[in-house]
Amino acid sequence: MLKKSDTPRKLRPATAMVHAGTARSGFGETSEALFLTQGFVYDSAEAAEARFKGEEPGFIYSRYANPTTRMFEERMMALEGAEDARATASGMAAVAAAIQCQVKAGDHIVAARALFGSCRYVVETVMARCGVDCTLVDGRNLDEWRAAVRPETRVFFMETPTNPTLEVIDIPAVAEIAHAAGARLVVDNVFATPMQQRPLELGADVVVYSATKHIDGQGRCLGGVILSSKGWIDENLHDYFRHTGPSLSPFNAWTLLKGLETLPLRVAQQTTSAGKIADFLAERPEVAKVLYPGRADHPDAAIIAKQMTGGSTLLAFELTGGKKAAFAFANALRIILISNNLGDAKSLITHPATTTHKNLTPEARAELGISDGLLRLSVGIEDVEDLIEDIDAALSAT
Repeated sequence: MLKKSDTPRKLRPATAMVHAGTARSGFGETSEALFLTQGFVYDSAEAAEARFKGEEPGFIYSRYANPTTRMFEERMMALEGAEDARATASGMAAVAAAIQCQVKAGDHIVAARALFGSCRYVVETVMARCGVDCTLVDGRNLDEWRAAVRPETRVFFMETPTNPTLEVIDIPAVAEIAHAAGARLVVDNVFATPMQQRPLELGADVVVYSATKHIDGQGRCLGGVILSSKGWIDENLHDYFRHTGPSLSPFNAWTLLKGLETLPLRVAQQTTSAGKIADFLAERPEVAKVLYPGRADHPDAAIIAKQMTGGSTLLAFELTGGKKAAFAFANALRIILISNNLGDAKSLITHPATTTHKNLTPEARAELGISDGLLRLSVGIEDVEDLIEDIDAALSAT
C-alpha cells in the first residue's frame, strides 16, 4: 500500500514542488515511484465490487487514475490552491476536455480572440460541430464580454498573458461578468505559470496548463492538467474523463514530477533574464516595439501589477524589416534555437505568423497584432549575457 508523506498541510511553493503529493510504497523510496501498470489486482471479488461501487478506496484502471499520475495532480493542486485536478495527455487535451465536458448542443461560449491557434480551432470549429456556438471578443474590452452574453452562455474562455503578443486580461473583472451570466470562467495560465499568476484565487472557476511547457521545462514529454473545485470536477469532468480517455501516461507524470522540483528556480531565473533582454531590445533601432509584461510601457501594466507577481519568461518583439528581417535574425542566432515550443530550459524563438498562428487569415493575424516582423522569444536558463550577445550579433547581421 502507498503511504502519504507526513508533510505540513500548507507549504511555500518551492517546498511544495519537492514534497507535496508524495506517496511512498513499503520500500520507502526517496524519488516518487513510477507505476507503469494498466490495471490493479484485488484481494477478492468482493473487494473488486466494493472498489467499483466507490465503497473502498483504491485504483481501478490507469485510464481513470494511477498512483504516479495522482502524485502529479496533487502536487499541482498544492501549487495552484485547487481542490482537485485531472492530468491529461497534452495541454490541448486539457483545454478541449475542460470546455467540452461542461457544454451541450445549443450552449454558447464566449472566448477572447487572442488565443493559441489550436485553442481557437477547439472553440470555433470543434465546438461548432457539437452544436455549440462561440463568440470571439477583444479580451481586454470588458464591454465586449458583457455584450456577447446570451441566455445560453455557459463558458467564458481565455488565456492571459496571450500567445504570442502577451496581452493581459483582467481576470477578476471577466470572472464577475461570467458569474453574473451564470457561466464559468476557464483560464489557460501557461504563459504566466502558477508561479506568477493564480487564476483560481482571482475568481476563475477552472485553470488549465500545458505541462509540456514550463512544468516539464526541459523538452522531454507532453502533458496537461485541469484544476478546479472538487464539486466542478465531480459534476462535469469526472465521467467525461473516465469515458473519453485523455489520461496522462504514468511515465510522463513521473517526468513532470521531476520538472516541478525545479520549476520555481527556473521560472525565477528565466523571468529575470527575459526582463533584461526586453530592456536591451527596447533600445535597438532595428526593433519597432517590445511587448513584455514586466516593463512599465506594457499596455496592460495596471492589470499586471494587480494580478501577476512576475513578468513572464516570454517576450515578443517586432523587427522593422518584416518577415525578411525576422527570418534573417532567427537564422543568425547561434545559441537561441528556432522552435515553436516554449518554457524550455533552452531559449527558443519562433515566427508566429508562419508557425503557431499560420492558419489564421491575414486579417485575423493583423487584428491580433501578429505582424510579419513579430517574433516570440521563450527565454531559457542560459547566462543572460550570452543570450544578449547572441541577440546583438544577430541584429547586427540582420
